[in-house]
Amino acid sequence: MTQLILLFALFFAAVVTTPLAERIGFPQPVVMTLFGGVLAVLPFVPNIAIEPDLILPLVLPPLIYASAQRSSFGYFKRNFRVILLLAVALVLVTTAVVAAVLHWANAAVPVAAAVALGALVSPPDPIAANAVAGSVGMPRRLMGILETEGLFNDVTALVVYGLAVDAAVSGHFSSGQAVLRLILSAVLAVVLGVGLGWISGRLMSLLDEPTLQVALSLLVPFAAYVAAEELHGSGVLAVLVCALWINDRAVGADDVGFRLVGSAFWDVVELLISGMAFGLIGLELAAVVEQVGRSWQHMVGDAAIVVGVVVGVRLLWLLGGGWLANWWDRRIGEREDATPLGWRESVVLWWSGMRGVASVALALALPAAVPQRPELVLIAFAVVLFTLVVQGLTLPQLVKWLRLGRDEDAEDREERRLWFRATRAGLLRLKELAKAEELPEDLVERLRQRQTDLLARSRPDIYDEQQRAEFKDRVRRAREFRRVADEMLAASRQEMQIARLEPGADPEVVDRVIRRLDLRSER
Repeated sequence: MTQLILLFALFFAAVVTTPLAERIGFPQPVVMTLFGGVLAVLPFVPNIAIEPDLILPLVLPPLIYASAQRSSFGYFKRNFRVILLLAVALVLVTTAVVAAVLHWANAAVPVAAAVALGALVSPPDPIAANAVAGSVGMPRRLMGILETEGLFNDVTALVVYGLAVDAAVSGHFSSGQAVLRLILSAVLAVVLGVGLGWISGRLMSLLDEPTLQVALSLLVPFAAYVAAEELHGSGVLAVLVCALWINDRAVGADDVGFRLVGSAFWDVVELLISGMAFGLIGLELAAVVEQVGRSWQHMVGDAAIVVGVVVGVRLLWLLGGGWLANWWDRRIGEREDATPLGWRESVVLWWSGMRGVASVALALALPAAVPQRPELVLIAFAVVLFTLVVQGLTLPQLVKWLRLGRDEDAEDREERRLWFRATRAGLLRLKELAKAEELPEDLVERLRQRQTDLLARSRPDIYDEQQRAEFKDRVRRAREFRRVADEMLAASRQEMQIARLEPGADPEVVDRVIRRLDLRSER
């Protein structure tokens, strides 16, 4: 099996395992990791030959960009405390405790090398957390906390990791330099992300074609990541800021084509790349065990200690942080929805802290000059596999046991409220146009009636019994109308499929007609 066939097998598995994971009740990242492990033990499967230094630049930018599209600057502003408590403070605390405990348990591991290990195992993976949490029906508030933490924690971890590796190789370390580097890395990334976001928005407005705009959006995260890394900034933060700027400032209300095409495109990109990345975790495990050889038996104890520290520190921090946040809310008389309010939510957030692609890539990228490198890599893989497989498989039962499923009624109420707001805006605009342009009365009445029906769907309580009965009758007739119209459009599409196969037919011209019919069906 060649490297190209192996890569294709991972992409194919990413597609096939998605419905399989839903059917068996397993998170898809866990299934892909196990699939990669199975491939690794097959004798005809070669070792993967992707350079560790290329894994992060190839995998992280598109995944971070895709995840950031589900958020906004305002959302991060509301969750600022979560970012400080989890994405910054918890990463630093986990790194320090892991380094201290490992150096105490095994004096052969230098402090700098232990800090590098602590930094690379400290940040939970945003892709794994989001995929697993979404598959178990976790409350939207907790998923928001995991997404916020996952998108920012790599910034802190990568800077600490880089400083620790330099110290392990050179033997020199400066705490003042470390703090200064962290601040400068973040500032540079924010400036670069905003600048590239603004430039990308201007280019998208000039292109004015959804296909070209989406193609540009694919290049933007890689450009932001590489530019920031070359300038010694945080590539992850630059991609995140750039994506948020484009979503909040560059994409207008009327950019319908870009949103429709871009949403489908990025869903495909996220599915394939995340599946391939988790498959690589399973594949690389065999290579790591082979490098370590029989000495892995002597490393099991250290690996178990580090796994326990990583898991234990997160639990203690979340329980303590949740209590502190509640105390602060009571003192200032405010309460933030994104803050974990009880021990059950804190426990679920604790067990959702799965490590993934970034930890594996950083472990493999450790230079050969780092002391005890084989042991560090094996310990890192132990943490990733335990948190991803063990926690990922048991998280659904934990959520069910603690009765913390998604509040679908609350989400439905919020969606109806937003529909009511959007529909009223349309009615106000219709009133303005009817007055300014003297539109025909019958046209205005038809449009007003259609918009009123949308209002009735979102807020049926504002109408009396007779109005609700009339609305139900109109809904019944509208459904019948749509059914017949769909049948007519289906017949039109079938006719065009026949025309496409006729001798002398121009497929491109026929496809234009089919695309218009498809868009009409979508509307």
